[in-house]
Amino acid sequence: MNPSTIEQTCDRLKREAEAAGYHLNSDEAFVRDLVEGLLTNEERYGYWACPCRLASGVKEEDLDIICPCDYRDPDLNDFGACYCALYVSGEVLDGTREPESIPDRRPPGGPGTLAPDPKPTAGPSGRGLAYPVWRCRVCGYLCAREEPPGVCPICKAKKERFEKFME
Repeated sequence: MNPSTIEQTCDRLKREAEAAGYHLNSDEAFVRDLVEGLLTNEERYGYWACPCRLASGVKEEDLDIICPCDYRDPDLNDFGACYCALYVSGEVLDGTREPESIPDRRPPGGPGTLAPDPKPTAGPSGRGLAYPVWRCRVCGYLCAREEPPGVCPICKAKKERFEKFME
């Protein structure tokens, strides 16, 4: 793999992550190794399958582990880093939190066998929702997940600026 391609990709990934309110691991050599794995998987499969997981080579079966994977945000909230530790929370980055051991959230068998959703609750429409919908009080960004994001990807407001919009 061309070292300049790896460096350019690392730089681009860091810029994009920071612009969206995320942080890459501060260990630059570690990040370069992960980026090399992502680029290798892109050559091999045509997409950025997480280098820390076994990809099937069938994009539709691997959609949940294409970087950034579906499990990144819950891992950051719960453990301070994503499964492969490419992304870390702000607290881990500034040293106020130690990253924890991260279990793989991906269920055996891949995305077609996702872990059971939390018990649905009745929303305003009378339909049950698998996840609450969070609204950024600053810009109105909406997302459906167990917890609001650490930082709004639109306006960069912190997690505490989100309110539960719908259950």
